[in-house]
Amino acid sequence: MTASPPFARPAGASTLHLPQGEWTTLLECLCAHFPAISRARWLDRFARGRVLDAQGMALAADHPYKVGLRIHYFREVDEEAPIPFDERVLHLDAHLLVVDKPHFLPVMPSGSYVEQTLLARLMRRLDNPHLVPIHRIDRLTAGLVLFSVDPASRDAYQALFRERRIDKTYEAIAPALPELDFPYRHRSRLVPGEPFFRMTEASGEPNSETLIEVKARQGAFWHYRLHPVSGRKHQLRVHMAALGAPICGDPFYPRLLERHLRETDDYRHPLKLLARSLTFVDPLDGRRRHFDSGLTLDP
Repeated sequence: MTASPPFARPAGASTLHLPQGEWTTLLECLCAHFPAISRARWLDRFARGRVLDAQGMALAADHPYKVGLRIHYFREVDEEAPIPFDERVLHLDAHLLVVDKPHFLPVMPSGSYVEQTLLARLMRRLDNPHLVPIHRIDRLTAGLVLFSVDPASRDAYQALFRERRIDKTYEAIAPALPELDFPYRHRSRLVPGEPFFRMTEASGEPNSETLIEVKARQGAFWHYRLHPVSGRKHQLRVHMAALGAPICGDPFYPRLLERHLRETDDYRHPLKLLARSLTFVDPLDGRRRHFDSGLTLDP
């Protein structure tokens, strides 16, 4: 008899191994571990099947407490503000989903974003709880995102990014750099900065590389093509800022804007960065695949 494959954590769920304590039920443990979440809220989550065991089965509030028990639960945010921009499905087959993500929409749940995320929207829209993003782009960046539809073929597509067998092209609007010869290749060492969500360049062996081309010269602001050779956090944004041409609308670089500290988005001024195209050889059938975003960057 063939053993069943292990259950994978549901997309968008958080995992908790129950800590040491004197509780008798799962509900008591969760109420004590998460004091900011009311007992009524936990009871509602249990009633809606939003607390699962390691095999993906819904648990009851009176399930016996056991130290070390692994559970999955779904975060929820009260009065989550809607993000007034829509995603667009560009391609869907048995293995891959390709979507144009708008500016300001996160790919995955994080912080105050749970339902207003690309993943949550697509899971509801396509009624597929197995969707998983194969890669991610920043919340403020627009453009192409690939999702795995079938867990059985997921690793083959994730390997494209791990092994750098996929060509990614971005576009950006940023100040002119007439003193540089293009195409220009920028290499640097990126490390975590301050605050924790920013990155910065540091001395030492480079761990990031971007090839930069000019698509159009538009007075004081040029339209660039950016080809990330590596995939470091905020790489394109940091590299352009380091060259003296921060991407238009960037609230992080070269300095952190006050409105971001207030967690206020200015929809009138999006980050002028677009994940334009993805090209790769399909690991399942060897076909060349190419996807282009239908979005544009206004000057």
